[in-house]
Amino acid sequence: MIRDSLTLKKYQDQASLTDCGPQDFMFPMLGLIGEVGSLFSEIKKQQRNTASYVGYTDNVCEELGDVLWYLTAVSSRAQLPISDIAYAAKQGHFDCSAKAPINFSFIELQNQPPLFSPEPTPKFEKTLLRLSGAVGSLVSDYQDRKLEDDQTAVSRHLIKILCVLIQAADEAGITLDQAAKHNVQKILDRWPKKREYPAAFDDDFPEHEQLPRKLTIEIFEHPSEMKEKSYVMQRCNGIYIGDRLTDNKMTKDDYRFHDVFHYAYAAVLGWSPVTRALFRLKRKSNPLIDEGQDGARAVLIEEGIATWIFGQAKRIDFFEGLEPGSLSFDLLKNVRKFVAGYEVERRPLWLWEEAILQGYDAFCFLKEHRRGAIHIDMHRNRLTVESIPT
Repeated sequence: MIRDSLTLKKYQDQASLTDCGPQDFMFPMLGLIGEVGSLFSEIKKQQRNTASYVGYTDNVCEELGDVLWYLTAVSSRAQLPISDIAYAAKQGHFDCSAKAPINFSFIELQNQPPLFSPEPTPKFEKTLLRLSGAVGSLVSDYQDRKLEDDQTAVSRHLIKILCVLIQAADEAGITLDQAAKHNVQKILDRWPKKREYPAAFDDDFPEHEQLPRKLTIEIFEHPSEMKEKSYVMQRCNGIYIGDRLTDNKMTKDDYRFHDVFHYAYAAVLGWSPVTRALFRLKRKSNPLIDEGQDGARAVLIEEGIATWIFGQAKRIDFFEGLEPGSLSFDLLKNVRKFVAGYEVERRPLWLWEEAILQGYDAFCFLKEHRRGAIHIDMHRNRLTVESIPT
């Protein structure tokens, strides 16, 4: 095996861990269509916004990895080793009866490192059209029931698709080894084999500059002098904290309870510039951290994240009833883009999902009961809520 290259067998094993969709063939076939479409979308964006579009090559690499994932999912459903499919594609024939060496790797699929291409070429566009046609042919034969109980027919389609995919990667200047490794990293970032919680960012700081490891905050709605309005107040250890909060919007939507999201970020992610500001826990012993990670800009970033996610959550009942692993992948990726350059960028996407879902569980409780006790437990990476008497 070429040093540090990813074997196709290992990749198929990793991909299978996160293949939680319907176990029919249509699911990954639709995924193939969608990801090839996403490659075309990247071309369109780069051609339309040549000077301003950032990340073309990285995005193409990611989309190629996603095509590989769905291609591998089809292969797994047909009980075909993707390594045998790739080995046949490398040999230039459409028969996967020859078994691939056990350590056959992605790096062996391309004869030499492809030349970097910072923008799409006409040749690459034509190859993607061929890739689209090859995927369309697979789907068409499946719908016409030509693939039923016929591994050979399925394998021929997959070999053809992979041959064109290899050519597309060459023309884009990307190795499929790169794309596959990026895809595995994305898989583990979103759906890890084991959930290992990282240490808090402020573990090495003095206790008086650390986020509270365990804390209870009472949040409750209070009527104002104007009967048509009310506001939310917060109390911790008998002391009122923060400002009186309203929805700050013409139409009521209970955003007045939104501080619970910041407490969830603190409890689960070990990160919340807003909570630090509220409890005066900025890390002043390190001026760079104090200004760069705990300052006003970081607070605005966190408030922006909370507001943006809230806009998404309103459309689907505030994520009520969603299980871990089901939150939109695009939503989580966009959150990471928000925090680029800040320490929390290092937190995995699955941990962001836990923070968001725990925050919205508590929000839905407060929305229904109009009051509750919020418990931060950073030792367990948990935020919980319970009733308090009126």
